[in-house]
Amino acid sequence: MEGNYGFIHEKFDIKLLILFVLRHLPAAIDGEKLADLVLIDGGINYFDYKVCLAELVNSAQAEETEDGYLVTAKGSRNCEVLENTLPYSVRAKAERTMEPVIEEMRRMELILANHERTDKGVTVYLAVNDGMGNIFDLKLLAADENQARRIERNFKKRAEEYYLRFVKELSE
Repeated sequence: MEGNYGFIHEKFDIKLLILFVLRHLPAAIDGEKLADLVLIDGGINYFDYKVCLAELVNSAQAEETEDGYLVTAKGSRNCEVLENTLPYSVRAKAERTMEPVIEEMRRMELILANHERTDKGVTVYLAVNDGMGNIFDLKLLAADENQARRIERNFKKRAEEYYLRFVKELSE
């Protein structure tokens, strides 16, 4: 078995690892980012990952949405029962690898940035939530949809920084 140095080799275990990762994430994740979280064991290759992910979707244990992949109730139940069969070292490495992704997903759940075309032009909505309610809420008119998308993208990257700068400027 040249090249298979990891603990995970069988399709069942690859599927279980995919479900384990999906089950612990607070939001949907795109397939490439999911691959980064699953391909942590030297025994898994990208092709096997893609085949197993497709089979999980076909068996209704995972679903592909507009925002990415999610575990279904069926997949979550199956994973909960079987996850202890994954080697502890693989589970621990997966959890460590997921930590920054989970932190970023939770952060993004607290940031709103979207736009809509109105009769006045393109209105951009920006907000920062602290988990209990909005602490910053701003609506502005953009020149066009390209500018609106740039504003959204920049705000999502540094929402906290913009909030603090805005408060500082208004407080001085």
